[in-house]
Amino acid sequence: MAYNQEPLDKTPVIKFNSQDFNSLQDCCLSRSLPFEDETFPAEASSIGLKLLQEKNLSSLRWMRPKFWQCGQWVEVVVDDHLPVLDKEYLFVHPHNNNQEFWPCLLEKAYAKFHGSYANLHYGFLPAALVDLTGGAVTSIDLHFPSDLVMMVKTAAKAGSLMACATLAELTGEARRMENGLVSQHAYTVTGAERIQYGRSWEDLIRLWNPWGNTEWRGRWSDGSLEWQKTHGQRKANLYENKEDGEFWMSCQDFQDNFSCLFICNQFPVSLNQGNMPHEIWSQMMFKNHATPGNTTGYDIGRPSGTFQPFWKRLPPTFFSQFRNAIEGIVFKTKSNLTKYFSLSTGTYMVVTSAHSEAVGFLLRTFLKMPDGDRNLGSNFNLTALRTSLPENGSQESIFHRYDQQGLNMDATQLQSLLSQELLKGTPGDTFSLDECRSIVALMDLKVNGWLDQEQFARLWGRLVHCQSVFQNTQNRSGVFLSLDLWKAIKDTDFLAGTSISNELLDLMTLRYSENSGRVSFPSLVCLLLRLEAMEKTFRNLSKDGKRLYLTEMKWMNLVMYN
Repeated sequence: MAYNQEPLDKTPVIKFNSQDFNSLQDCCLSRSLPFEDETFPAEASSIGLKLLQEKNLSSLRWMRPKFWQCGQWVEVVVDDHLPVLDKEYLFVHPHNNNQEFWPCLLEKAYAKFHGSYANLHYGFLPAALVDLTGGAVTSIDLHFPSDLVMMVKTAAKAGSLMACATLAELTGEARRMENGLVSQHAYTVTGAERIQYGRSWEDLIRLWNPWGNTEWRGRWSDGSLEWQKTHGQRKANLYENKEDGEFWMSCQDFQDNFSCLFICNQFPVSLNQGNMPHEIWSQMMFKNHATPGNTTGYDIGRPSGTFQPFWKRLPPTFFSQFRNAIEGIVFKTKSNLTKYFSLSTGTYMVVTSAHSEAVGFLLRTFLKMPDGDRNLGSNFNLTALRTSLPENGSQESIFHRYDQQGLNMDATQLQSLLSQELLKGTPGDTFSLDECRSIVALMDLKVNGWLDQEQFARLWGRLVHCQSVFQNTQNRSGVFLSLDLWKAIKDTDFLAGTSISNELLDLMTLRYSENSGRVSFPSLVCLLLRLEAMEKTFRNLSKDGKRLYLTEMKWMNLVMYN
């Protein structure tokens, strides 16, 4: 049921407050007037309550970014008025001698996006990372020792944003502490290195204070004894003593002063390997709401995407005693929470709940795809599938090249035909003899163990269609997953009208997929042909189309030859 979402930079953008930049620009130019934003005016209401004392609001003066919200980009238009108090910019200051204003305007747009500047104060750091990037946030608990240097290097190599924050104090106000850090303040993590110090090695983390000043004063800080005792090219490459807000600290000090490291990337990043693995991710996205008292997960509605097999109530067998619930996410006020699961192949249901009031939510599920080169083995090479098969008009000549004296074809000859005409990989990349025996039995209406020319023509037409279904359903990496079986069945013309339950889909997944969740082309062909044959057999033998009565011998004859 995987849905491959478009890259974030290609996701459609909507207009915040229905404001279009070009329309507003044309309007202002036609009237020769500067832009004044009526939806986020230069007034005290846009600053927000409790951020400034009331006596300061009276003296306050005010002088086209996109943010990620609920699965889509939102464009926010602002004017160029900035809040100033006592001739000083109230929040972010312009850079380069008041020549660089974009950080101030970006902050204003973000404040407008959230309703006021006050709503940006002491916010939830992962939420801000998601708003600005649309990515997924991985949280690393720093209380549990791990190879932090390797994790940070891996994340940096993947182009991730990394941030952390100091804890709040009882006063609830940020202040500079004796060690140089600021309480209740966010820092950017910019790197990690292992450096030789004396006769041992020490792990270091590099951080940056977005203020551009106010740095760490402890071990490995600028001008510290540790740097004075370190010499050589290694020091020259890593160390620069200047008041720019960037500083080094030991991993131990980092873990003592910060509780969590947040890593943000377009897709989750594997942090348990020193080098960047070749990873393929797929994403599903669901947007809806949860109501108090409704924890069944039934009223989920139509999810975003092109493949929605589970709209109906799941059968009781899904909730059997053999299925164990997996611990999820419990939260009270936080948003943009992420949790990782390592799951075996199967069908899973996400249950949402609300405590006291209805809440809207966006659920994004990232699935790590098997690596076609490393993890899937070489039992079936997907590139071995021919790009196109001859249509039915030429199947007669193909049949006569492999048949038995121009009359019939058995399973061995069919295997040779499929290997030569359908696949062009190594000997291990073909239909097995057992699979070909099964195909012959399914298409052999005369029950004689052979395929005649008419039966082969019918089979060839289905192979052509199966190839099209397989190539259209597999993901961008060229891998066909068991998650996509329902879509493949739905897109198969000769299965039109066939009814598939969730329980049957689970059974077919177990029967025809590999442990990695991948489905080979031969397996898909056998599944689709068998599904058609079984459905037609039932229709032919059932008197009312609902039930079937067979003698034991007739049942045994039916199931043992297929």
